[in-house]
Amino acid sequence: MSGTFRICVLGGGAWGTALALTMLRAGHHTTMWARDAQTVEAINDSRTNARYLPGIILDEGLRATADLAGAVAGADCVLCVVPAQATHALLDDLAAVLGNGVPVVLCAKGIERETGRLLSQIAGEVLPGNPIAALSGPSFATDVARGLPTAVTVAAEDEARAARLAGMLSAPAFRCYSSTDLIGVELGGALKNVLAIAAGATAGAGLGASAQAAMVTRGFVELRRVGAAFGAQPETLMGLSGLGDLILTCGSAQSRNFSYGLALGRGDDLDNHPLAEGVYTAGIAAQIAREKGVQAPIIDAVGSLLRGDITISQAVTALMARPLRSEQEQTQA
Repeated sequence: MSGTFRICVLGGGAWGTALALTMLRAGHHTTMWARDAQTVEAINDSRTNARYLPGIILDEGLRATADLAGAVAGADCVLCVVPAQATHALLDDLAAVLGNGVPVVLCAKGIERETGRLLSQIAGEVLPGNPIAALSGPSFATDVARGLPTAVTVAAEDEARAARLAGMLSAPAFRCYSSTDLIGVELGGALKNVLAIAAGATAGAGLGASAQAAMVTRGFVELRRVGAAFGAQPETLMGLSGLGDLILTCGSAQSRNFSYGLALGRGDDLDNHPLAEGVYTAGIAAQIAREKGVQAPIIDAVGSLLRGDITISQAVTALMARPLRSEQEQTQA
């Protein structure tokens, strides 16, 4: 979709800043909302967001505000880029100031841990007059902010709307593919965070590259099982927002989830370690899998690890001692 639009990005973190820069580079009038006054001041006065995106000089023309109503006024599209567990509260605030008909694109990756609901389910309830979409895929905020080539998926239940939003949000180095599988795109992003913690813990414990590869591969089987239980399309989970995001997140300490798992596997003190979305998602994802009768031993093990119920060695021992079955049977079970 060609043309210039008014895009509002809600969230002053690394991903919100990177997406705001991308929208600006796509030629749109871009406003960024952040709750933190210091972040707003830094963006407007020094063209930096050193707290969340150090080393990046922000493009001229990007403006930030702490006024939510002012930020969304006249917007053609709103990107919601706050952490998954903070999304519900922001949507409640947004409902009071956003007009009907304005699309809201959810850009966080997680499941609400208190209720087990996907973010699109919450948004649909809180904002019944606004079309809901999700943006997800293999993307590090620093890469996107630097203008490095990135491809993601934009999903909405209506095919034409998904295509329009994908066109609107695409930029020269930011390619958006469209999808109607909103649930699959959301689940891929949420569950890969949990599996990245497993991969990081395996690496941190020094269990070797072979074990890490096995953990990621078998984890992907679990992602597909849970997705199937929700009605997600297999092609979605094999695409950018599923397998693609999993590959990226499970292989780099640049990922907060992998980094958290790495520290967990090493036995580091986690009190001051930056939290990751997968920490909040693991427990509820394991609960959902159990309730749906889905075998997800790796996801369940991550939940137990984070609660301190087991050690990484005990988790691996239990996984290796599972009954032997054909790989095809395991994939389909």
